[in-house]
Amino acid sequence: MSGVFVWLRVRLVLLLGAAEIHLRLRVPRLMWALTRRPADRESPFAELVRIEADPAYRALFFAGLDAALEDRLTTRTAVVEEIETAATRLKALIRPGDHEHAA
Repeated sequence: MSGVFVWLRVRLVLLLGAAEIHLRLRVPRLMWALTRRPADRESPFAELVRIEADPAYRALFFAGLDAALEDRLTTRTAVVEEIETAATRLKALIRPGDHEHAA
């Protein structure tokens, strides 16, 4: 039963691929219009110019940057604490009752 579904899926994929090729050859402008493209992005230099020129945008940008840095520091601190806790547990498993001397 599942072999039939696999065969149908393969046939459907092949049929859709052939239909796409056929449409691209017959109506290229329509297919170009329907094709997804990445959005145009502002250049990094334009962003820098905006930060330098607009004091309100600069304040928002630096507030967001400060918040991101604080979040990153908090995350790293939590990860270091988890690693230290795991290391302490592993030392206790390796040397029960003697893990204070290993540090």
